[in-house]
Amino acid sequence: MVFTPEIIALLVFIVTYALIVDERIHRAVCAMAGASVLILFGILSWDQVLHHIDFGTIFLLMGMMIIVNTSRNSGLFEYIAIITGKAAKGNPIYVLFLFAIVTAVSSAFLDNVTTVLLMTPMILTISRLMNINPLPFLISEIFASNIGGAATLIGDPPNIMIASASGLGFNDFLTVMGPIAIVDMVVVLIILYALYGKELKISADDQKTIAHAINGLDEKSAILDKPLFTKSVIVLLLVIALFFLHSSLGLEPAEVALIGASILLIWSRESPELILEKIEWPALFFFGGLFILVGGLVETGLITSIADVMIHSVNGTGEAMFIITWFSAIASGLVDNIPLTAAMIPLIQDLGVSGAFDIYPLWWALSLGACLGGNLTAIGASANVVVLGIMEREGESITFIQFLKLGALITFTTVTTGLILLYIMFPETIPIVF
Repeated sequence: MVFTPEIIALLVFIVTYALIVDERIHRAVCAMAGASVLILFGILSWDQVLHHIDFGTIFLLMGMMIIVNTSRNSGLFEYIAIITGKAAKGNPIYVLFLFAIVTAVSSAFLDNVTTVLLMTPMILTISRLMNINPLPFLISEIFASNIGGAATLIGDPPNIMIASASGLGFNDFLTVMGPIAIVDMVVVLIILYALYGKELKISADDQKTIAHAINGLDEKSAILDKPLFTKSVIVLLLVIALFFLHSSLGLEPAEVALIGASILLIWSRESPELILEKIEWPALFFFGGLFILVGGLVETGLITSIADVMIHSVNGTGEAMFIITWFSAIASGLVDNIPLTAAMIPLIQDLGVSGAFDIYPLWWALSLGACLGGNLTAIGASANVVVLGIMEREGESITFIQFLKLGALITFTTVTTGLILLYIMFPETIPIVF
């Protein structure tokens, strides 16, 4: 067997992917090792390496991590959680709905893992006060975080990567994926009510007792640093406003994040050493290695070959949307959606080069599948793994199969709903079968 550059690039990608799924070696180490092999064998030159690393994605993530880590020191997120619990007035159904909504909205603007790390302890506290199994609340939190993350450019890493590759802006995601996320969230809340409504019903007396206990929590005591709390709120609002306006101001999303991070660090006088220590550096290096791995597939022509097959076997943009949506949704439930998205982006770009497809709707098909597919299995998204790990430490558990039954229902329903909405938004893409 002759090991051509194409075969070497493919083998390195497959082996690296397998090691990432296996999880015995940290995924950042796997990605960096795979990238090193490609460079060692001369598959990519150093100039090509720098060309394929998407620094826009990396700096956007870095800036948001700095903002979140600095704001966390003020107690801002614990304050929001307590306010949410009080708004539910002791009704478990309201608690489930409100925390799901707060999680979804937070995940649209913050990293999903950060959101669930902040929300999960408060959900566990409130469920103990209500003397109710926390499982329904935590499951709804997982689903809400992945759906909310799909709504904006910064909500989920696949969207950040898609935006950087396609040139789509914050408002583009908000106007296309935002309505889909809202409708899907309503659908999920209806499903959760049907599944857990009877289990969460309590008597009026019990509800009053629970409400009294929750009202005993002091949200003001959650504020650890009032000046930092105020500064964090102001900077977060400024960053969100700039994300809305970044296209008209000529700013890239990464620039907005870094501007916000710089302002908050200077204004707050927080120790940069302590803040920078909390950045998820392994995640950033994982992204860097991954971009190089996919660059190897691009430079050797493998992505172009796959695109050629699709061009000759798929009948129009509508069918391509259907295939990309469901392939990415199912694959994202089984493996990490980040390498999947990295591999799909150049494929869609090549489909656009052919002129046979309108790739604008295909970007939304990829976003829909990659983000919502994370709800399929217990390992489909990082937020899932984090919440289930906390549950296990607290003595609660759900098996892989139990989660799969719920996840399959949620994923099938939300992805189908989202795909129908995409066809409504882009009626010219509706395939004949529809």
